[in-house]
Amino acid sequence: LIIVFMLLFAALKSASQAMIILATVPSAFIGGVASLLLTGESLNVSSAVGFIALFGIAVQNSLVLLTQTNDFVAEGHTKEEAIRLASVQRLRPKLMTALCAALGVAPILVSSGVGAEIEKPLAIVLVGGLITSTLFTLCVLPAVYLAWEHAKSHAQRHLSLLRARRVKEVA
Repeated sequence: LIIVFMLLFAALKSASQAMIILATVPSAFIGGVASLLLTGESLNVSSAVGFIALFGIAVQNSLVLLTQTNDFVAEGHTKEEAIRLASVQRLRPKLMTALCAALGVAPILVSSGVGAEIEKPLAIVLVGGLITSTLFTLCVLPAVYLAWEHAKSHAQRHLSLLRARRVKEVA
C-alpha cells in the first residue's frame, strides 16, 4: 500500500487525492471478507491473490475517476461540476472493468471439478470485493472528494483571515 501511495502521489502530485483513492481499498477488503464469510470459505493463498487483484482494480477505477475530475477542473469547471461530469462520463468504463473481471472468474465460481476448491476463494473474493468497491467508487468516492475539497478550501479561507488579522495587529 505504501508503494501504491507513492505511485499515486507521483502521478497526481497530491497526497490528499492519493489517500482518497486508497480509501477504496478498505471497501474492497470488506466486500472480499464478507463474501468469504457468506460462502463459508477460508482465507488462504488463493483468496490472498484475489485480494491483490481486487485492490488493483479498485485503485484503478478510483484513479480513472479522479484523473478525469482533475482534467475537468483544469478546463475551468468547478469541483462540483467536475466530479459530476467525471462520475457520469466514467460510469461505463468503471462498470465494464468490474463486470469483465467478475465475468472472467464466473466459471470458477460455478465449477465443482478437480481443483475448484483451490481456485474458488480467489473468485469469491474478487466478485464480492468488486461489488462493494464499485459501489463505493460510484456513490461514496465523489462525496468524499467534495467533502475533502470543501474542508480544504474552508481551512485555506480561515488561514488567510488569520494572516490578515496578524498583519493588522502588527501595523
